[in-house]
Amino acid sequence: MTAAVLLTGTSSGIGRATARRLLHRPEFVVYATARRPETLTDLAAAGARILALDVTDEDSMRAAVDAVEAEHGAVGALVNNAGFGAYGTIEETDLEGVRRQFETNVFGLARMTQLVLPGMRAAGRGRIVNVGSMGGRIVFPAGGYYHASKYAVEALTDALRFEVAPFGIAVSLVEPGIIRTGFGGTAADTLAGSATPGGPYAALNDAADQQMEDSYRSTAFSAPPETVAKAIERALTAPRPRTRYVITPAAKVLVQARRLLGARAFDAYLRRQFRTS
Repeated sequence: MTAAVLLTGTSSGIGRATARRLLHRPEFVVYATARRPETLTDLAAAGARILALDVTDEDSMRAAVDAVEAEHGAVGALVNNAGFGAYGTIEETDLEGVRRQFETNVFGLARMTQLVLPGMRAAGRGRIVNVGSMGGRIVFPAGGYYHASKYAVEALTDALRFEVAPFGIAVSLVEPGIIRTGFGGTAADTLAGSATPGGPYAALNDAADQQMEDSYRSTAFSAPPETVAKAIERALTAPRPRTRYVITPAAKVLVQARRLLGARAFDAYLRRQFRTS
């Protein structure tokens, strides 16, 4: 039996790598989506069905789900991947930008989930994979609003997993660490745009920018998007998928360190990493 897999945010990075990987699974019909579907011509050539989908637009989300359900009866699996990281300190960041980030990272994910669930419940089966972040378990300075959006994804996923299990629907959360995509460039650009030149947080912003640059450059600390795609594939195909998939060894170490060290000790670690003098 084939299942329709609907992926959000496949124009680049993790979403594109996941679509390419799933296209090799004969049991899946892969629906790749993006706000600008013309960016997906290579995926279409590889066999993906292409849909326009903006997770901040109600009509766009409804149309995409309706298109899949019209052909397959229900969305077999939803991969909520669309998201971005906007960085800046709590005081200096424009809250309109924060709202845009939450619309994509949190409310878009929640609404897509709401739209596919009636069909999944009627079918008595389904998979939902939410792409979160290690940033939903730990927090770095100058990234508080991004981390808050990913903490929200953690909470939504935990509640959802329990709520829909009686209907035969499995829910997993994928928590990548540093992945070599365009995410780092977007984060650095937004950090630079939010910072006040010579302002009170100038030294911290410089330190955060350097940390991001070093982390994304390091092959020991980061991983390619294909690593995340493999985990998403496992979450979609395992008879009993895990509740969480933490991606990269460095992310696993950091998540456990935060849990074991507690807030004060982890703050001390961050002060060493984000030296401002």
